[in-house]
Amino acid sequence: MPLFTPEVLLPVTALLLGIVLHLAHAQIANLPTFAEVAISLGILGLVFWTVFVALHHAEAIAHKVGEPFGTLVLTTAVTAIEVSVIVSVMLHGTPNPAIARESVFSTVMIVCAGVVGLALLLGGLRHHHQEHKREGTNALLAVIIALSILVLVLPNFTLTTAPGAFSPPQLLFVSGLCLLLYVGFVFAQTSRHREDFVDDLVAIETEGHPKPAGLVRSFVLLGIGLIGIVVLAEHVAAVLETGLEAIHSQQTDAIVGAFIATLVLLPETMAAIRAAMRNELQRSLNIALGSACATIGLTVPVVAAASVITGHPLVLGLGPGDSVLLLLALAVSMVSFGSGRTTALTGFVHLTVFLAYILLIALP
Repeated sequence: MPLFTPEVLLPVTALLLGIVLHLAHAQIANLPTFAEVAISLGILGLVFWTVFVALHHAEAIAHKVGEPFGTLVLTTAVTAIEVSVIVSVMLHGTPNPAIARESVFSTVMIVCAGVVGLALLLGGLRHHHQEHKREGTNALLAVIIALSILVLVLPNFTLTTAPGAFSPPQLLFVSGLCLLLYVGFVFAQTSRHREDFVDDLVAIETEGHPKPAGLVRSFVLLGIGLIGIVVLAEHVAAVLETGLEAIHSQQTDAIVGAFIATLVLLPETMAAIRAAMRNELQRSLNIALGSACATIGLTVPVVAAASVITGHPLVLGLGPGDSVLLLLALAVSMVSFGSGRTTALTGFVHLTVFLAYILLIALP
């Protein structure tokens, strides 16, 4: 790969700019509002472009290491971005106890309703109907349901603390359960039940083909790009949060959480849609649903540890309206994948739930 190409220059540029912004934070904060907004918009454009380059390197790694390990690399990398941004925003300025809840909830809704819906709709329109492995998909859904209810619903019914929050021992215990459940899922996906998560056609096509060279380079550039995205996204999210607070928005946490989730899910969204368009539905679902599993299973333990160490409060329980939307998205997902076959109509149903989620952010 030549040195002076977007695949090389963009990750390096994002990292260097992120370091400069971090060092010059005080000077940038003293700029006029319009100048800070203009800089943030330019940074946001660079972040989006770098995200797609990161996706290119992640897909190259996925091709080289095979499935489902390639999908696992992508989901873990994207989750690392989200964890870093959430912790940064949570600890930025005034303590924000609800930002982790909103980010995790937004991720589940965007994945289970938006990304899955779009992938099923576009894949169904091109291929009429698509097949997936119920064993693998049901395992993914079981993990997502257990994690979502434990983290986002159960805190509303505990008695030790105020509704919506766990006590420190409860928080550590639930965080340990989340991590343990995710590790168990990864073990099943990569070894014990690997065949449940691999499309038969993909397995046949890739079997016996030599692995292309350049694996180490792709890993290095992916890591550089992800670190750059994290640092730049922290700056944009902080500016967005400050701006929403300045105009006294009632949905500051929900909007910032949705922004973080949307930004970090871009690579997986594109990868899931591309896989569905190639009629690789199981890989598409592995990417999309696997990101939700990784987000809860890895984000919650890290955020919980940060909360306990720093003493910042953490609110995880959803309100009544969001709880209904969460349960609706999970129930629709269970029904959609029960038969092993999906169509464009299946995707349209998921997108309907996603539009309801968007509506309640705009008009709570």
